[in-house]
Amino acid sequence: MSQAESLPRIESAGLDGWMVRLFDDIDEANMAWLTALVRDCERAFGDVLVDLVPSYTTLLVIFDPLRLSPGEARTRLVDLLQRLQPDEAAADAPIMELPVWYDASVGPELSHLAELAGMSVEEVVACHSERSYRVFALGFAPGFAFMGSVDPRIEAPRLDTPRRKVPAGSVAVAGKQTAAYPAITPGGWNLIGRTPAVLFDRNREGFSLLQVGDRVRFVPIDRAEFERQGGDTRAMEEGR
Repeated sequence: MSQAESLPRIESAGLDGWMVRLFDDIDEANMAWLTALVRDCERAFGDVLVDLVPSYTTLLVIFDPLRLSPGEARTRLVDLLQRLQPDEAAADAPIMELPVWYDASVGPELSHLAELAGMSVEEVVACHSERSYRVFALGFAPGFAFMGSVDPRIEAPRLDTPRRKVPAGSVAVAGKQTAAYPAITPGGWNLIGRTPAVLFDRNREGFSLLQVGDRVRFVPIDRAEFERQGGDTRAMEEGR
């Protein structure tokens, strides 16, 4: 791990948790180490483990403080970190395909991104859909997966004024990242299309369709296929 000597660090996250900071910089290569630490924590903590929350550079480890003291938990983490090896299989994880209808009626910033990049709309769609993305983190809303990194040509800042309502399934870009909104929420990302996929389902094991470490590719589909898969074709409402 080519990081500064201060890494990794174990930081207090309350009486029932430790934050393990493996890296300072966001990089897809981090995922091999994070997924390995998740696997090792599951084995080392067993049924005293309450939750694991991986993110871009960190892993939050929550345990049962009635069965394991913070000191004991930290000792286990130190031992794991001394023996940690990257999960080589993470780099070759299967790619999950998400169908997307790229259209101005559901992706109002599609033309804007094309104008910023000096590209045609078709080129922006190709640019977004021709690469695979790694899920770096889940957050903001249940099932909302932060993915990266987009082609530098279509990087774009968030909207100056966020929308009050972004339709479920909206596919968007902000900065170096892309995402799909799992439910109707406020949001300030640039909308470029919509997926018919159900991204969050309380009846699904794990709830979220996407998990940290997953590899994802967006696959362009036309309106007919979008409708066939149950997609909502209603255009963005004025003022949203």
